[in-house]
Amino acid sequence: MYEGKRMAHGKSHVRSRSRAGSRVANGFALRGRLSAKRVTLAFIVTLATASACGAGELAIGIVDRTGRPVGDVVVTLAPLDAKPTHRGTALPTAVMDQRNLAFVPRVLVVATGTSVSFPNSDSVSHQVYSFSAAKRFQLPLYKGEGHAPVVFDHDGLVVLGCNIHDEMAGYIYVTSAAYFGTTDATGTLRVPDLPAGAYQLTLWSPLVADPPPTLTRPIAIAAQGVTPSRVQLARELRARPEPRPRRGDWEY
Repeated sequence: MYEGKRMAHGKSHVRSRSRAGSRVANGFALRGRLSAKRVTLAFIVTLATASACGAGELAIGIVDRTGRPVGDVVVTLAPLDAKPTHRGTALPTAVMDQRNLAFVPRVLVVATGTSVSFPNSDSVSHQVYSFSAAKRFQLPLYKGEGHAPVVFDHDGLVVLGCNIHDEMAGYIYVTSAAYFGTTDATGTLRVPDLPAGAYQLTLWSPLVADPPPTLTRPIAIAAQGVTPSRVQLARELRARPEPRPRRGDWEY
C-alpha cells in the first residue's frame, strides 16, 4: 500500500511538473506571439513613416518658342500645402564675380538673408551699384576683394550696374521660396530631395519676354522618382537683358 501510494504520488508529481511545463511553454508562446505582433507593428509604422517622408526630384527644361534651350532662367518652388520653413543654419556666402567686363554669373538666385561678395577679377577697377527697391547699395571704385559682402535681406529683383562700364548688367534674384536654382546651358535644372506635394513654380529671366502670369503655375511632385516638366516660351527672347541699370539715378 505504501509503495502504491508513493507511486501514485510520483505520478501526481509528474503530472504537476507536466502542467507547469505546459504553462511555461504557453507563456513563452504567448510572449513570442506578442513580440511578433510588436515587431510587425513596428515594421508597419516604419513603412508608414518612410512613405510619409517620401521625396522626389524635379527635372525641368526651358526652351524658347523654336525649341532651343534657355539658360540662366531662375526657377523657384514654394510649397502650397505647408507652412513656410525657417532656415535654422547660417546661409553660405554667395559670389557675384566681375570678369571680362561682365558680372559672373549674370543671374544669381539666393535665399533671403544671404550675404553676397563682389570680387573684382578684372585688371581694371569697377564700381558696383544698385538702385533696386529690394537693395540699394554702392561699392566704391576697387579691384580684387575690396569690400565686405553685402546682405540681401528682402525678397525681390536686384539689378546691378557698374558706374564705370555702362554695358555691365547683372541680376540677383532674392527669394524666400524653399527651393530654387537656375537652368544651365542646356536649359535644364534638376531639384532633388523634394518632399511630395503641390508647389507653385515660378520662372524668371532678364531675356524672357513672356507675361509674368504665364510664368507661374502649380506643379505636383511625386513621392518617388523624377517628375519631368517642360516649359516652352511663347514669345521671342529679348535681344538684350531687361531691366537695365540706370546710371542716371546715381546719387553723387
